[in-house]
Amino acid sequence: MPIYSLSRVLRCFALRQYHEKELTVEEDALTFLTDTDLVVRLTMSQQGRWPTNGETVSELEHKLGECIWWLIILTERMNIDISEALEEFLSKTENI
Repeated sequence: MPIYSLSRVLRCFALRQYHEKELTVEEDALTFLTDTDLVVRLTMSQQGRWPTNGETVSELEHKLGECIWWLIILTERMNIDISEALEEFLSKTENI
């Protein structure tokens, strides 16, 4: 059962149009990496280990959602079925 619909993925692609041309897959991956760094900082802030100047929980929720969005974008662009990849990972992990 997919965790997202095709229409939502297509809408995600449309949201990415900030430049005159589409970002490369490599640029998408780097942007995802930047967002994961922000998740780490917001997590540290939420746990009281990093200074905060805003609403940490809502910012963290937003950034976690954005990271999931980037994973969907990356897998779609690389022709990887994210549901199958997750299922395979879980199956292998359960057998360890």
